[in-house]
Amino acid sequence: MYTLEKATEQELEICWDILNDGRSFQREQGFVQWSDEYPTYEMICEDIRTEKGYVLKVDGDIAAYMLIDFDGEPAYDKIKGKWNSDEKYAVIHRMAISKKYRNRGLSGIAFALVEELCRKNGLRYLRCDTDEQNKRMQHVFKKNGFSYCEIIDYFGDGKLAFDKLLDR
Repeated sequence: MYTLEKATEQELEICWDILNDGRSFQREQGFVQWSDEYPTYEMICEDIRTEKGYVLKVDGDIAAYMLIDFDGEPAYDKIKGKWNSDEKYAVIHRMAISKKYRNRGLSGIAFALVEELCRKNGLRYLRCDTDEQNKRMQHVFKKNGFSYCEIIDYFGDGKLAFDKLLDR
């Protein structure tokens, strides 16, 4: 059984470990999207404190971590290109799947659950971004119905922007 739940303070260390696994996995693939300075432990604490940190659980076991923000992302206000909608959206950041659960198709399950959560919150639009070197995440976005929208500036780095309009 798959569930998407708000991360709790008791799950903080597991979430942090999953993000560090993701950081290492990126380096194994030959690129650095998440540096030693991003994301930080304090950011994950803040994600959880503000109830924006979420975990994907498989039969009660934490398999992935992500931030889902229903308040949008200020960096997305300026895009070299065009978003497919101007309506209110949710943004997904810091998505990482535990190495124990990689290559099991969990990204598709995670996105389906995020979309369900968005609908419950009255939203039908998602935005995300990733680095140009992160071919794996670009593939995941496209595989899950996201459209490429060009480049946004995120903390001084150009990021590839993607969005998706959800079915009602």
